[in-house]
Amino acid sequence: MAIEIIRVAWRSLRSNKLRSFLTMLGIIIGVMAVILSSAIGLGTKNGVTRSVESLGSNVLTIMRGSAQTRGVSQGAGSATTLTADDVTQILNQDPDVAYASPVVTTNAQVVYGGNNTSTSIVGTNDSYAAIRNVTMQRGRYLMAQDVITASHVAVLGSSVAQTLFGGSNPVGQTVLIQSIPFEVIGVAAPQGASGFASADDMINVPYTTEMSLLTGSNRINQIVASAKSPDVMYRAQSEIESTLRVAHQLKAGMADDFNIMNQTTVLNTLGNITQMLTILLDGISAISLLVGGIGIMNIMLVSVTERTREIGIRKAIGAKRGVILLQFLLESLTLSVAGALFGVLIGGLGAMIAGRLMNAGNLFSPVAAVLGVVFSVVIGIVFGVYPARKAANLKPIDALRFE
Repeated sequence: MAIEIIRVAWRSLRSNKLRSFLTMLGIIIGVMAVILSSAIGLGTKNGVTRSVESLGSNVLTIMRGSAQTRGVSQGAGSATTLTADDVTQILNQDPDVAYASPVVTTNAQVVYGGNNTSTSIVGTNDSYAAIRNVTMQRGRYLMAQDVITASHVAVLGSSVAQTLFGGSNPVGQTVLIQSIPFEVIGVAAPQGASGFASADDMINVPYTTEMSLLTGSNRINQIVASAKSPDVMYRAQSEIESTLRVAHQLKAGMADDFNIMNQTTVLNTLGNITQMLTILLDGISAISLLVGGIGIMNIMLVSVTERTREIGIRKAIGAKRGVILLQFLLESLTLSVAGALFGVLIGGLGAMIAGRLMNAGNLFSPVAAVLGVVFSVVIGIVFGVYPARKAANLKPIDALRFE
């Protein structure tokens, strides 16, 4: 009996192929959207993680805090207490810190021959390359001697080098930064953008040179440091905080005049944001599935109306109420399951293509596929019950009289 019910249900769907396909389309789109939203969310999370980690491993960024004037906060970044001596203190006193580097930043016009560009000039030391994972495309990076002697040397980002020199070799050439000559000693390999800044669109010079010639200040914008391993990130952060409070003569109860940003915290925050976006996309996909379920209910009600005489004949020759109910329920379930399988197939191909486009490998999520199919089955049952009950409750005499 069960096989016969399935056979009749399948024959009924095949007799209206186009209508059955259009009915399944809502489920197909819904399941496909669930898989693609999961893939896009995972790809975005992986991309953000790679982007942050490409700018350095185990990085701690110490930024200027808020200055206090007569008890009134002047806003984040207004404090000018960070100095190069703080870097020395951190390296000498904090055992879990591997590298530390001062960062002095300013914008300047850079000129070479007939070409020019406005870019960010980042003054730092020789440890900056290790902290930020800077690799060289040509030439060399800054050395300790360059910092000690405040040499007029510069390392160009790949975008700056392309803008000023095109395809020629910049190493050994002289560029003008605020009309001051600097010798190009190297070109950094492309690192890509992070947020609103690009590591490729900047020039690194010794921070001593930048402070004496470009900014005229002995204060630094920030300090970047690298913990010895991910396991000691928070311990290194605590050590730096203690060291700077002592160096800045901050008494107990006084607020820090600096802020420390932990790379792990940043990654966790960005991960939470992408997860929320994925949940939002999944919610939209679920709405698509609900719309598909409504379409199934609509078509099944039409089918009940069209086959009223058939139902009457079957009941007149002995078909029980449960058999009629099961037949129409199976038709609804077949539509939803078939739509779900097509959705998994198309969504899986879409996830693979998205992975290639985002350079993130295979983004197909079996969990998302299973959830899509399960939800589709539930949709098929829930939205198929009412039409099935309506068909099963028809009285044979009324059904036979139906025109």
